[in-house]
Amino acid sequence: MYIIDTHALLWYLRDAVELSAKAREIINNEERIFTSVASLWEIAIKHSIGKLDIDFSITQIEQLCVKKDILILPIKSQHLDALKDLPKIHNDPFDRLIICQALTEKLAIITKDMMIPQYEVPVVW
Repeated sequence: MYIIDTHALLWYLRDAVELSAKAREIINNEERIFTSVASLWEIAIKHSIGKLDIDFSITQIEQLCVKKDILILPIKSQHLDALKDLPKIHNDPFDRLIICQALTEKLAIITKDMMIPQYEVPVVW
């Protein structure tokens, strides 16, 4: 099972060339693919402060995820408990939460982010 990092989710939904062939194959063929509600939050924040130009509303992104069988993983208390003890390697709060979700739920992360493999979490790209 896998969780898609925010940039990979956006690239997948846009059918962008930046998404690796391996990531696209996994997302298209695996039975259980998740994205974090934290990714939707990150997209909304970055769009609102002008750091991300997107053509989709958060509601439309959610609908696209449902259509493409990508499950949205809520933030659970266990994820936040794991966050307390996560080493301070990565400073991005959204990535840190996604890492904790992956660790807690035993998911591999689909990401191009070179900081994330420094954690003891499986990463594919």
